[in-house]
Amino acid sequence: MKRFALAGNPNCGKTTLFNSLTGSTAHVGNWPGVTVDKKTGTYKKCAEPIEIVDLPGIYSLSPYTPEEVIARNYILDESPDCVINIVDATNLERNLYLTTQIAEIDVPMVIALNMMDEVEKAGDKIDEALLSSRLGVPVVKISALKETGLKELMEEAYAASLKGRQGKTVLEESALAHLVGDVKIALKGQGVKDPLFHAVKLVENDSIETEMHKETVPMIDEFKATFEDDVFGGDFEALVADARYKYISKHFAPALSKKKTEKFSMSRSDKADKVMTHKIWGIPIFLLILFAIFHLTFSEDFLYLGKIFSLPSLEELGLLTAEGEPLNYGVRWLACLYDGAIFSPGVIINNIWNNMLVGELFGWLGGLVEGSSMAPWAVGLINNGIFDGVASVLSFLPPILVLFLFFSILEDSGYMARIAFILDRMFRRFGLSGRAFMPMIMGFGCSVPAMINTRTLADEKERAATVRVIPFFSCGAKLPILTAVAGAIVAYFGVGNADVITFLMYLLGIVTAIVAVLLMRNTTLKGETPPFIMELPAYHAPQFKNLMAHLWDKTKHFVKKAFTIILASTIVIWLLTHFSFAWKFLEDEAINESILAGISQLVQPIFTPLGFGSQLGQYGWVFVVAAVAGLIAKENVIATFATLASCLVAMANQNVGGLDIAAEEGIDAVQAMVLATGITVPALISFIAFNMTTIPCFAAVGTAKAELQDKKRFNGTLIFWLASSYVVSAAVYTIGMWWWTLFLWLAAAAAVTSFIILRNKRAKAKAV
Repeated sequence: MKRFALAGNPNCGKTTLFNSLTGSTAHVGNWPGVTVDKKTGTYKKCAEPIEIVDLPGIYSLSPYTPEEVIARNYILDESPDCVINIVDATNLERNLYLTTQIAEIDVPMVIALNMMDEVEKAGDKIDEALLSSRLGVPVVKISALKETGLKELMEEAYAASLKGRQGKTVLEESALAHLVGDVKIALKGQGVKDPLFHAVKLVENDSIETEMHKETVPMIDEFKATFEDDVFGGDFEALVADARYKYISKHFAPALSKKKTEKFSMSRSDKADKVMTHKIWGIPIFLLILFAIFHLTFSEDFLYLGKIFSLPSLEELGLLTAEGEPLNYGVRWLACLYDGAIFSPGVIINNIWNNMLVGELFGWLGGLVEGSSMAPWAVGLINNGIFDGVASVLSFLPPILVLFLFFSILEDSGYMARIAFILDRMFRRFGLSGRAFMPMIMGFGCSVPAMINTRTLADEKERAATVRVIPFFSCGAKLPILTAVAGAIVAYFGVGNADVITFLMYLLGIVTAIVAVLLMRNTTLKGETPPFIMELPAYHAPQFKNLMAHLWDKTKHFVKKAFTIILASTIVIWLLTHFSFAWKFLEDEAINESILAGISQLVQPIFTPLGFGSQLGQYGWVFVVAAVAGLIAKENVIATFATLASCLVAMANQNVGGLDIAAEEGIDAVQAMVLATGITVPALISFIAFNMTTIPCFAAVGTAKAELQDKKRFNGTLIFWLASSYVVSAAVYTIGMWWWTLFLWLAAAAAVTSFIILRNKRAKAKAV
């Protein structure tokens, strides 16, 4: 099977093209030896099936970031049958810089002029025939978003793959031509593959090349000594870059003809950016958008219409039975949409999923098990250990997907790139560039790809600081914890709104990340803030096909985890909860005699300053177990709640006079825990904060270890996560319980800040 590689700048539409070409055949793995996503898929509409490999988005083939190295090594070492270079036609000259580098490799290449619909809409034209003749490779106009020109592109790429191609450089007209030619001849004589590319890189003093060709470097230095340059002072990398851009402007730019206008007119994207990226209003607008997302996902009072108009509940309308159940099937459907207030879209979808689908399915399965002739312990294991745990996790699939959908829309529309631009001004004060925010915002989806994305950062210390704070941007796996605990606070204590609590906890994670970065970049990870240069893509409507592909990938990942890691964890927790150290089977009422209780009660005092330790009494250890189970996978926290709550439901119902609590539902499971332990609202908020900021799941920990590489730095990262979660949770609990402790925390923060400032001043004075 032939292999075609997709190469291009970030935001050039490469991912959209990949999805359009591969469709359902796309899958994600890892590059050999590194934890960077390798996306591959199959294109089936050519003369033979073609494997499509999506390379990381890069600006050049220089070794500034690991992703650039990966793309470069793949083209050089794996020898794809053809490289499809995606070029953003709306930014032709800048995108062609990478093209001139790929052209120097002996590999067939085709140029995909993407976003031609935008070019034509602006009234501009590109002469692809002229561009093709001057580049020496086929050029095809396409629109990956509208899926036009893709068949022609693949036909040209297939035809090119049947022919060989010798590398060609745009430096032939520059003063460097003779120098590059001499180095190429020397490398060719040594039998080096792709000698032209390696020659140019050696002239640039490329660190990877000089390491690979140590014996050739002295000879090249002799060649360079004969070269005179009064402009760049012997900076050959700058000389090469300047020569490339001059050639692009002279030979390639004429292929683009701009529409003649009498006066300058701003594009719609530029007009929108005057508001969306405003230096004052940009961040408040982002926070407002963020709150709107949480409101649309979690609010049980859409636009607060219920409070504004004092709408009647279903009970007040006489639509419920004496037991509080809907009168009929129609009212049951209505209860998914309304009960004294119109629910938000996310809550409506969640109610339909849980009340009409998941609840019915697991209720039916549980009834079958109850009616079987199995032993009581087996019934308990299946119904309470397996069904309740898995059902509680699956019950949170809708809000996770709804939230992920909103974030995907922001990313695909081009808005997330603006957020990086806006936050660069603020982040730079903390020692990070705006580029570091892109992996952080990816943390809202999953910490694993977010940590992988830190490879776009050139500075090692900046990368380490970013990896450490990514878990503070709560991933989708932590969402069930937030939703269940926030819902229980509202339902049991009648405090606040679930959407407001969730929004504030996300903000707490962001603030914690900023404070942590500020500390690290002024102490253990001090370093220069790298420059941040990025091109803002034009705003555009997200592609429905791509959004659905993202959601499907998220669903597969979540369901797979529910029926593997989480299923195994719930079984283990149920067994440890229902057996004593003598391996005697215990009924639910004897939970405190179990193996799990005995072990957990030993470490329970450690969590006392956080609000869910010794002060909760004999059943307080259940929160400790849930938090520890979350280290494997954060979804385990709610699965553990459901498994343990099944043991506490009877006692909880007795305490409140027969309240019906369904342990398999996350919010009700938390209520059962509240009733059994007497935990307070500040302690529950502290529990959320701890799980948001502590050591992430095993998969994220493994990724962090691979990305940081340095063993000491990785061990320091584990300690950092534990210390951060302990301090943040302790602050939340103590301030929530005793407001005056806020001044003690502020005094401690001031003392630490003063110490760091004095320490840095002394270090600076010594350096001088």
